[in-house]
Amino acid sequence: MADQIVERLGSIFPGEHFVAHAFTLNALIEARKHKIQNSDELRRDFFDCNLSNPRKSSLAVTRTISLFVVTMIAFSSHAREPQQSPAGSTSQTRTVRGRDLGVPFEGITGPLNAITDVAGVEVGYTTIIRGEGKLVVGKGPVRTGVTAIIPRGHDSLNDPVYAGVFSLNGNGEMTGSHWVEESGFLEGPIVITNTHSVGVARDAVIAWRIKHGAADASGYWWSLPLVAETWDGWLNDTNGFHVKAEDVFHALDSAHGGSIEEGSVGGGTGMICYEFKGGNGTASRKIDIKPGKDKPPQSFTVGVFVQANFGRRASLTIAGVPVGREIPGSVYGEDTGSCIAVVATDAPLLPNQLKRLARRVSLGLARTGTISGNGSGDLFVAFSTANKNAWAPDQVTHNVQTIPNDLLDPIFTGVVQAIEEAVVNALVDNQAMTGADSHRVEALPHDRLRALLEKYNRLKE
Repeated sequence: MADQIVERLGSIFPGEHFVAHAFTLNALIEARKHKIQNSDELRRDFFDCNLSNPRKSSLAVTRTISLFVVTMIAFSSHAREPQQSPAGSTSQTRTVRGRDLGVPFEGITGPLNAITDVAGVEVGYTTIIRGEGKLVVGKGPVRTGVTAIIPRGHDSLNDPVYAGVFSLNGNGEMTGSHWVEESGFLEGPIVITNTHSVGVARDAVIAWRIKHGAADASGYWWSLPLVAETWDGWLNDTNGFHVKAEDVFHALDSAHGGSIEEGSVGGGTGMICYEFKGGNGTASRKIDIKPGKDKPPQSFTVGVFVQANFGRRASLTIAGVPVGREIPGSVYGEDTGSCIAVVATDAPLLPNQLKRLARRVSLGLARTGTISGNGSGDLFVAFSTANKNAWAPDQVTHNVQTIPNDLLDPIFTGVVQAIEEAVVNALVDNQAMTGADSHRVEALPHDRLRALLEKYNRLKE
């Protein structure tokens, strides 16, 4: 990229200065993967141009144009680096998901087949990728990030949602879950990152809520944020603590509805799933519930999001096909990793019913082959965007809607189906990655997956 820019602009200014500073432009392009350069620095270089000193002037103009071009590139970067993409932007490269490869998933999806099909739900990312080669703790290579999910969106930050949590295997962390279990409410956003960044992420969420939210009815500011994690130490300098408060702020501030990216972005950047490149995946289901033969059905939506970082290669199963055994390989040599799952719905459900939804995540994961090994932290949260303001103490009683337990099976089915598809999307909508100590993890090969689906008569054209 830098060489192309140097070649095109070299005819305008002395070529020796552009060639000599190509390495600077490369470094800046690498740096913008984390943060866009400060515009004040750009202006300062511009006004430092000294026309009485041609060499200084040329160098200053060179650096100014380099910074300007890099900044423009950053603003137009594609969806694989969403922290530089405006909310709602679309990828310049074609997104390929499980259905595109002919995986015969069950159920009817929402328009986006994403958690954001549930009205109001917003998702934001910060992706941090820099450095390569030998691991130097504190310097890199860095392959990590932050994911933020805001249940009712920015416009309703002070309206908690009914929620329930479930732990399939507790070798992990989800802060704030005790209060969700006790109160039945999720108060604020959900943030997902790497294992050793839970603390800074939790503190940053509190600071962000103080800035954007309001004190409670007693006049006090307090928060018990829900921050979850999975381990990315194979590809990332996880002991270097590269996630900072501003990275969490960016993920929260940039959260948006509409299409969202999958794969190696946000908190999922350095994750590995079934010993292929893993990360983030999402899916949704439209649910029709009919109370009787002569009554019209009511429609609801279930959307799910996973940070997939679990499973042994040989266990991977897609649509009943033993993909992992057919494409052998190994990264860890043991069942190491975790899965964080978020279930959202607009169906009016109570906290105990939402806990039941969170449990069904386990069945969706099991369809893909996992046993939830001893080293896996498989922690799930489910929330409902219905029953607005049910938390408010401005009246003694509230009228709350709910769906009878006898009618919940279609929603259970939707959760299981969507979770299975979200995991496959995390694997398919992805790319190989090389990280710390030149560790490389391959992506699930699309052509081989299609061939296996056809071999086992499971390919859906």
